[in-house]
Amino acid sequence: MDLGQANNKQNHSTVKDFILVGYQEYPALLFTVFLTTYTAIVLGNGLIMVVTTLDPALHTPMYFFLRSLSGLEMCYTSVTLPKMMASLISGDHSISLPACASQMFFLIFLGATECFLLAAMAYDRYLAICQPFHYMTIMSHRVCVGMVAGSFAISLPMQLLQVGIIFSLPFYGSNEIDHFFCDIPPLLSLACADIHSSELTVYMNNITFVIIPFLLIVSSYVQIGKTILRMPSATGRQKTFSTCSSHLTVVILFYGSATIVYLRPKTPESVKVNKLLSLLYTIIIPLCNPLIYTLRNQEVKNAFRRLLGRKRS
Repeated sequence: MDLGQANNKQNHSTVKDFILVGYQEYPALLFTVFLTTYTAIVLGNGLIMVVTTLDPALHTPMYFFLRSLSGLEMCYTSVTLPKMMASLISGDHSISLPACASQMFFLIFLGATECFLLAAMAYDRYLAICQPFHYMTIMSHRVCVGMVAGSFAISLPMQLLQVGIIFSLPFYGSNEIDHFFCDIPPLLSLACADIHSSELTVYMNNITFVIIPFLLIVSSYVQIGKTILRMPSATGRQKTFSTCSSHLTVVILFYGSATIVYLRPKTPESVKVNKLLSLLYTIIIPLCNPLIYTLRNQEVKNAFRRLLGRKRS
């Protein structure tokens, strides 16, 4: 082995951990905000899971998917927020390379799963509104479980492959990730190699797990829109649309922020924008989901009342 190769090998082994720059100002205030937010996310989504499980009136495909989404959101947030809070309280913003790879994998794995789960929820609304007489026959419990399990199964191997490709790149020199978690774009910018093939792989993966589910959602809502417009009664149209308005709101927020972060071209200004948008889809949307699905949903409100009445008695 010549001296150049030896130096290369030594350099490649220098980065054993990364520094998550993130938001380091006002640590006490941020810790309090993130702790309050995380608690609200766990309690809100956990309460939805409990209510939709205990109330027999909510044992329908729509609420089975909602329960699955709430559990997914709790896991999704748990990948980033606890580490952020620990860093803020300890002042140690480092993360080991294996921990960074694990965090990235679970983040993109759960994110990709959510994309397909939202598509499954759109298909559920399509069948309920456009094919009401065949709805319960098609959307059996077995089919619902299969669709949720399939969302996880489709995402798992592709995200493992993507993380493997990214962390096979050499990292040496700067180890500061300008983010509050191990995300793909800021990590690729630290790689000391030609990253064009890796960026192409990431881009193709994002097309598969962002664009394809989004197109399925759009096609479902096009058919839903046509069916609603054909209804003679304005009250009927409003009532029917209200059954899918919560899901549509979540889709717009989630896909809007994720698409900008992962599919738009990189610019010097995009780093700060991506950090803010990442807060939206990793923290704000999981926080808002329970409110979005309960404030405008009379069935869930009634289930809450029945659950509280049962406890009082």
